Amino acid sequence: MKITIEVDCTLEEACCFLGRPDIAAIQTTMEKIQQRMAGAIDTTMPDAPLRLSMPMSPDQMQQAFAKLSDAFRPNQS
Repeated sequence: MKITIEVDCTLEEACCFLGRPDIAAIQTTMEKIQQRMAGAIDTTMPDAPLRLSMPMSPDQMQQAFAKLSDAFRPNQS
């Protein structure tokens, strides 16, 4: 004699039925920790202080320096 039982349920429903704990809150906390760690790694890169102190690109800085030097140049008219 052979008996077959088919159960149609989601993974969450099966885990709840088997008495497994709900770890969704732990997973979201772990994702937040992972994002914070990735952000901390970015700030330990050698060029991070330079990027934080200079929000402009090198081309923008060159243009700003040219404008500044032109402002202090005497008029030669």
